[in-house]
This record gives sequence, C-alpha cells and structure tokens, in this order.
Amino acid sequence: MSTEVEGKGEKTALDILAGKHEDIVSVPPATSIRDAIETMVSQKVGSVLVREGDEYLGIWTERDLLRDMTKQGFDPASERVGDHMTGDIPQAEHSLNPYELMDRFLGLLLRHLLIERDGAILGLLSMGDVVRFCLQEKTREFDELKETVNWEYYEEWRPRRKR
Repeated sequence: MSTEVEGKGEKTALDILAGKHEDIVSVPPATSIRDAIETMVSQKVGSVLVREGDEYLGIWTERDLLRDMTKQGFDPASERVGDHMTGDIPQAEHSLNPYELMDRFLGLLLRHLLIERDGAILGLLSMGDVVRFCLQEKTREFDELKETVNWEYYEEWRPRRKR
C-alpha cells in the first residue's frame, strides 16, 4: 500500500512506519527500570514508551539509563520508569516526507518522534529509522538508474556508418 503524498510522488512517515514491521513497545509507568531494560533487550529496541491506558506519558531510552546510572543510590530493581522518563514526546504528522522528518530531528535535537494522524498515534520513529529509509531509497533509485543507463544504452546512440 503506497502512502505517497497525493500528486507529489513523495514517500511519507507512514511509508517508513510500514517498513519497520514492529509494534510500539510500551510499559506502564510503575514498571521497574530493570523490567523496562529486559523489555527493550527482548524487543531489540533502544527505547520504550511509557503508557497508561491509551495515553502515552513519555519515553525512556538507553540514554536515560546511562544518565540515571550516574546518580547516587540508583537501583534499577526498585526505581520506576515513570519517575525517570522524558515526558511530552514530540509528535509529527503522518504525511511528512523523510526530509521534513530529518529537519525536525536535527532542528529540535530529537532522537524520537511519535507519528500521528487525526490525533491517533500510529507509531514511533527514531532518527535512525528515517536515515536508514533515506539510504535505502537512494540505493533503490541508483539501482534503477544503473538499469536504465548502461553501456548498451550508449551503444544504441552511436551513429551508424554507411557502407
């Protein structure tokens, strides 16, 4: 299913989400840091959203763990992820193209964006997801160009000699 912006032929945040093939990984705010780490390891992700019911309260990342580990008396078994999360996760519209998303990441110094449509959260994109998508698209475009423009292509343009 293509989710290109109508009339523009551009790929969107929705296309990037579709290529991820993973659900949103979330934990309740009362989850211990240790359990949140175990969830992240088992799901092979670098962050978890903190969610209560249908509401996303924040995000907790590997970077948060590094910062928390430097605090005196920090105990991952007893500390709760809701007390150490970053609240107010920035959101982006599903229709933004990859370059607009990268602009958000770089301009706002972000690593994660919630993607939404009509107020509903569709998924979470990291800066790495968007960069990977852009590189894959450029590789695909380059391969298409190589198929079109090759030595045989130029051979057909050679002027024919009259005999």
